[in-house]
Amino acid sequence: MLTRPVPEVGAPRAKIVFVNRYFYPDESATSRMLSDLTFRLARRGISVAVVTSRQLYDDPHADLPAHELVSGVTVHRVATATRGRTRLAGRAADYLSFHVAAGAKLFALLTSGDVVVAKTDPPLISVVTSHIARVRRAQLVNWLQDVFPEVAVALGMSTIPGWVANALRSLRDRSLRRAAVNIVLGERMRDHLLALGIEAKRIRVVPNWADTCQVTPLQTAQSVTRQKLGLGGRFVIGYSGNLGRAHEFDTLLGAARLLREDARFAFLITGAGAKAASLRRAAESESLNNFHFLPFQPPELLSDSLSAADAHLISLLPALEGLIVPSKLYGILAAGRPAVFIGDPDGEVARVIREHNCGVAVAVGDSGRLAAELRSMLDTPRRLEVMGGNARRLAEERYTSDHAVAAWSQMLESIAPHVVR
Repeated sequence: MLTRPVPEVGAPRAKIVFVNRYFYPDESATSRMLSDLTFRLARRGISVAVVTSRQLYDDPHADLPAHELVSGVTVHRVATATRGRTRLAGRAADYLSFHVAAGAKLFALLTSGDVVVAKTDPPLISVVTSHIARVRRAQLVNWLQDVFPEVAVALGMSTIPGWVANALRSLRDRSLRRAAVNIVLGERMRDHLLALGIEAKRIRVVPNWADTCQVTPLQTAQSVTRQKLGLGGRFVIGYSGNLGRAHEFDTLLGAARLLREDARFAFLITGAGAKAASLRRAAESESLNNFHFLPFQPPELLSDSLSAADAHLISLLPALEGLIVPSKLYGILAAGRPAVFIGDPDGEVARVIREHNCGVAVAVGDSGRLAAELRSMLDTPRRLEVMGGNARRLAEERYTSDHAVAAWSQMLESIAPHVVR
């Protein structure tokens, strides 16, 4: 049975403290998710704090204020190394310094009866957080956006010896077992934790979401972004968000080659990440003039940016199924656009798309099938319209901010009712 520490009479009000490397005003996907959730919980009268870095995802030298009250959320930003993401050694230094600085801040902040929520940036932050929560008699919740070190191993990025990786995995698993609840994003991720020996009662599936009030469907002709790029009258395939190592773009490039002589098609890539430069270089070196590139767009332009495309791409390497669930799915659904998934046809995203007829799924490497599906969407506008309508309906029924807040409030009520009352 899960224990529920109760604060002493006269003690400060119990709070929920989130720890993650990025937070508002950062524009990255997990930061937006965290910011939206914390602001909404604060509006419900819950005492909310965030321990984060002073960096932005695309600007490690941003040096944001150390302390700030934002929309009712108390923000504590700790100083860390600012080597950036371009080299693994620099990234490791940033990670380690955040572990130390955030751990010290959490030790000072947490009191008996609090709830501390560890996200997964940086990796293994739950290991530090679980020890501090235990000492300070706080409840631990792990919010898994991915599963590390399995992701690094699957991507071939792990340079540490096997025995060290096993030791880290053992420490990570202990933090999962100690948690009152582990929040996962999908059923495949839940299955992975069960296979690790984590009790079912300590796992809850809470998908990520989109703010369906902020992101709304617009006709493509209404998109200012589309007009500025001169894409009127063309069938635009969009990709919006991080272009990271977990994503696959060779299939997209193959389809673009097959469609290069068809002037009806254009590809709009919006975002940045580890693979952004290589994708741009590949398009330029092969004179694929049907590609257009934009940086990340601010939240207030997200509806317009997403509506510039007729359909949107999502990709995930099959080896990462159960370890990552691409959060860009939810913005696409909210924008009322069909999703074109490149990855495991039996994976989490593919299943949602198939069950709700809101897009298509294509196996990695099948560029011919991808090109054929895009031609079919263009040639059957009624099919495109139906899938877009299904997408928006699914977003409203399952993947809204209100659904997320309700799920989180229910979880908090079950483990720490004094925090939400």
